[in-house]
Order: sequence, then C-alpha cells, then structure tokens
Amino acid sequence: MGLEIEKSNFTEQEFRSFHQRLDRNLEALKLLLRRAGFGKGPASVGAELELYIVDRNGHPLPLNREILDEVGDPQLTLELNRYNLEYNLTPVPARGSPFSAIEAEMLRKLEELEQAAGRHEGHILAVGILPTLRRRDFGPHVMTGQRRYQALTEGLARIRGERFRVRINGAEPISLRASDVTLEGANTSMQLHYRVSPRQFADSYNAIQLATPVALALASNSPFMLGHRLWHETRIPLFKHAIDGSRRDYNGLHKPSRVGFGSGWVRDGAYELFAESVLLHPPILPICNDGEDALARVEAGELPALRELRLHHGTVWSWNRVIYDDAGDGHLRIEMRALPAGPSPCDMMANSAFLIGLGEGLKDRIRDLMPALPFPMLSHNFYRAAELGINARMLWPSPGDLRLVEVPVLELARNLLPLAAEGLARIGVREREREHYLGIIRTRLDRKRTGATWQLDQVARLSRRLSRHRALKVMLECYRANAGANRPVAEWTDIR
Repeated sequence: MGLEIEKSNFTEQEFRSFHQRLDRNLEALKLLLRRAGFGKGPASVGAELELYIVDRNGHPLPLNREILDEVGDPQLTLELNRYNLEYNLTPVPARGSPFSAIEAEMLRKLEELEQAAGRHEGHILAVGILPTLRRRDFGPHVMTGQRRYQALTEGLARIRGERFRVRINGAEPISLRASDVTLEGANTSMQLHYRVSPRQFADSYNAIQLATPVALALASNSPFMLGHRLWHETRIPLFKHAIDGSRRDYNGLHKPSRVGFGSGWVRDGAYELFAESVLLHPPILPICNDGEDALARVEAGELPALRELRLHHGTVWSWNRVIYDDAGDGHLRIEMRALPAGPSPCDMMANSAFLIGLGEGLKDRIRDLMPALPFPMLSHNFYRAAELGINARMLWPSPGDLRLVEVPVLELARNLLPLAAEGLARIGVREREREHYLGIIRTRLDRKRTGATWQLDQVARLSRRLSRHRALKVMLECYRANAGANRPVAEWTDIR
C-alpha cells in the first residue's frame, strides 16, 4: 500500500488483466515455496511505528508532508491522514538484543521528529487513538494528497455499495457515517515484522495467532474515540468498521471480511493465506506493474517480485498477515498488526518481546493445542481482549488435560510469562534482554495498569472537576510527558 499510483478509476479490462496476473503469481508462489532452501536464514525483527502530529492543545496538526520534507529520512513515510506519519525501523537479527536495539533507534528518531514538529509548535505522539480527536478532524480535507488513498476510498465504496458506517458499543456507544476512509486514520499501531522459516510457517503463524489476544489485552492503549469511552483497544472495531468492504450477499450471508483475525487455523503453510486473499476478496487497485512473467521466472530458477500479489494482499488487512519479500534471496515474514502505538518506547518493545517470545514458546506444542481451542473461540478471545483489556477472561486449554477453561487474562498471562522467556531464549535473545522486557510486563500485571487503564482512570478522576474535553486534554499532556521520558506505563502515577 506504499505504492504511489497515477489514477483512481480503472476499466474492466484492467481488472481482467490483474486477475490473470494474480493467478500466475499464485502459481509461481506455490512452486517457489516448494523450492529447497527458499527463505532459509536467521530470524529477524523489524517494526513500523505510526505516529500522530499534535499541536500544543493536543489536537491534530496536519503537517505530515512538511515534516517529511524537513527531516528527509527515507525510512519516514506519509500516512493516510495529514496528521499521521509512519517510521520504518531498521530490521535487526532476533539473536542478541533485538528489542533494545529497536528501542534505541525509536528514541533517536522520535527525538528528531519532535524537534521537527517543534519548529511548527507541534509535538509527536505515539498513542493508539488520539483521545482529543473531534469530528471535524475527519473528511477529505485531512486526507494526505496521494492518489492511492482516493483510489482506496473509491474501491472500497464500490465493493461495499454504501457509505462507511461505524458503530462501536462500550460504556458510551458511538455511531458515525463517512464517505471516505479517513476514520481509519484515527488508528495508529506498532506493527511487528518477524522473519520465519517457510518450512515451519504454519506452526509459527498459528502460535502467534494463539498468543496475540493475550498480548493485545496487556498492550491496550486506545480507550477513547471522539471523547467517548469505548473498548480498551478501540482500534480493533474502528479499523474494521471504517475500512471493511464486506456486506451481505443475496442469500443474507456475510461475505468474507477484509479486516479480521482470520478464518481458521493454517493447516499447511503460507500459500493458503495468499490464496485466500485472492480467491475471497475482489481487487481494489488492479495495477499491473510491469511485464514480469512470475511463473516463468520461478521455472527458470529465479526469484519473482510478485508485485500484483503483494499489492492485492496489502488491501486485505488480517491482524496477523503473511508477507512475501523478494529482497536478497527472498523470505517470509509474519506482520503482527494488532498492537497499538504507545505508550512509551520501552512499553512497545516489552509488548513485542512478550508476543514473539510467547509465540515461540507455544510453537512446539501448537498442534496439540489447536484441537482444544476451536478457531471461533480463539477469535472470541481476540475481540474480548480488545474490548476489556486486562479485565478480559479468555478460553484456554488447561495445562493438565487440555480441557477448555475460562481464565482471567491477568492470571493466564502471569502463568505464560515463563513460556515467553523460554521462547525468547530459544531464538537466542540474551538473558538480560529477556528479563528486562518481560519484567516490564510482569510489573504491568502486578499493578493492573495498561495504557488504556491509565487513560480511563485519569479521565475519571479529572472529570470530577473538569469537563470531558478539558479532562482529556490534561490527561494527554501528562501522557505525553511520561511517554517522552520513556517511563513504563505501569510506573505512571495518578494526576493530582
């Protein structure tokens, strides 16, 4: 989706040609995944951090193009809305101290961006959803001036056949309508990229899926939208409602969702996820990039770019998504998209260490655990984690006989911490690194404090003497100060 395009309207012939390319790409990928040695190499970790630009009052500041031009960093890119940016952090080997290396780079780059924003009397902020957003902060006037976003809006509207509607329940339910996808721009995340072996992809992916609801509950940081108290991680329903192109068909059945947790456990490997995105979801951007014959290249022993497949797959937003990359000798990654941005860089890396470590710890036993937890129940865990955060209860196979039980996520996560440490050790993460980041998670569990609970608690306290708008503003000022000092959220104190 980072591709810039020249137009937003397409002909039927362009769609037919694109479909043909997708079919050839899939056949090429199937052959490539059978190639001995494809994707072999050490595990690595990378991340993309989405950010808000805010003014001194905590409201969105639509200056992403100006800051991008001033900073001049090729790893910095524009996001959908003019008050959002994304920084692509440098991938590092999983062995050693990957999370502290990414955290150090994150701190350096955030300081550079903060200085650039400061020249416009603004600030840079990592938060799942900016609590001080107003309805006027959405609409075509805030969309970044790149044609791909207009094409995305038109493509989703064509599939959907109606205006975008957002309905989210919670303590203070909200209902919105929009004619574009800028509501999706309210969501900012810290997306992890983890390189995995193609031969072990199914086990790795399924284990990450199993671990994700637990990690999401502990990482929740998006409890407000337009001043309403909603889910602990409101990003999850907001993204789905704001961008999903699904609707009911003539039999009254729901068509497959473009935004979701998945349709089932992966039984074979990466191919089935790519095939699912092609076979279940119509193209939005039918752009044939060049004359590459992907199938011929694979048959000749070469490495294809698969540009059409990658472009299409980028318009299907699974919370854990497979990535094909032709860089170097080619490889596969799992992109973990459920974790929010913020609160502090150390918190984001602790979330990352816990999720990857738990995924690795569960991988060897995942085939025993899958029959004990039907996929709809895993999906249930995911949405309950988003709604209730650390207050959620989850369905989980009991340690002894694998019978399904319901357990508070605080208890479950505490019991799984040693397994996460074991998983990190297995991929070569240093002991000091493991203890530091999982220690941040342990403190969070002990104090029952996440970014979401801190925000909710402070606004509740402040609302005794301030209006909701003023309470959100004061809370955000303290949030920014704590995050800027890189304090773990579990150590943040109450606002006096």
